[in-house]
Amino acid sequence: MSAKDLTAATFTGLVNLADESLGARALLANDEFFAPKENLVRPGRGVFLPDEYTDRGKLMDGWETRRRRGPGHDWCVLKLGTRGRVRVLDIDTNHFLGNSPPYASVDAIAAAPDAEPEALVRGGEWVELLPQSPIRPGSQNIFPISHAESWPRAWTHLRLNIYPDGGVARFRAHGDVEPDWSSADADPWVAPKLRSGEVDLAAVRHGGLALACSDMFFGPMNNLILPGRAVNMGGGWETRRRRGPGFDWIIVRLGAPGSVGLIEVDTNFFKGNCPDCCSLEGIYAPRAALTELVDPSAAWRGVLPETKLTPHTRHEFRDEIVQRGPFTHVRLSIYPDGGVSRLRVFGTRSEGEPA
Repeated sequence: MSAKDLTAATFTGLVNLADESLGARALLANDEFFAPKENLVRPGRGVFLPDEYTDRGKLMDGWETRRRRGPGHDWCVLKLGTRGRVRVLDIDTNHFLGNSPPYASVDAIAAAPDAEPEALVRGGEWVELLPQSPIRPGSQNIFPISHAESWPRAWTHLRLNIYPDGGVARFRAHGDVEPDWSSADADPWVAPKLRSGEVDLAAVRHGGLALACSDMFFGPMNNLILPGRAVNMGGGWETRRRRGPGFDWIIVRLGAPGSVGLIEVDTNFFKGNCPDCCSLEGIYAPRAALTELVDPSAAWRGVLPETKLTPHTRHEFRDEIVQRGPFTHVRLSIYPDGGVSRLRVFGTRSEGEPA
């Protein structure tokens, strides 16, 4: 069974801050004898290969330590893909049945993004997010996190502790992104085309969030605004084949209200399933409820008219933009269906209410 076949709990409105695609990394573990720590932040829930072994034992898709014969416990330090406030933890022991840890806890720290993990372990001011708690084998173990007023607004690193030893397939930290506006979040292809002050208003690292879509059968909606280019077709947003009238759409809340300067629509890897056309609309609706945004009477304004798309291509639009905002949300429509790898909405931030 592949990871794609496994149903995982998800949390609409939150971002997995421990997502490898967002830049999260497992930095340091006290032990990873049977399976490497890097598996913790990989996509899916892990797969089980019944006949696969290594010279150290059974090949497991997760992080697994050796059997502890003395006091203490095992741990792994992870760097979040972006600074953020953790609201839900998921310690997934999928496929770890006779070798999962009976208990786990999670600590957090707000540190420099490039802090040395050894230094954090030795002298960092860690805060206990999740006290030592029972976890079940072969399961997603979900823990809501209540923040204390004395805690920092956002964290940069987490430490997963397991008691006393064992294996965890995946680790997720769902929460709210603390926007980092220190860079335009633009790669060398598009950076020379940007004007002064333009940043990607829709980027996850800048607080952008996909709120709703008509369909995401083949690819989740938040893929659309992840950093970098997708490494394959599975890294984008893709809808099922439409067999009736209509078209597909996705609504993205911008990280901050802003005026649109340049739009990028990337159909990378979508060759036989690229939409025929796309359009983009914007709305200025601070703190709008989702039901207001999807209401047919919502005051969406045309930004990019219906425009032809080419498969497996990066499209950029500046002169084609008919209204620039400011906007708090954008809606990308694709005709009639298909897949888009990335959407970038470069523009300048506006003063005023947050999106």
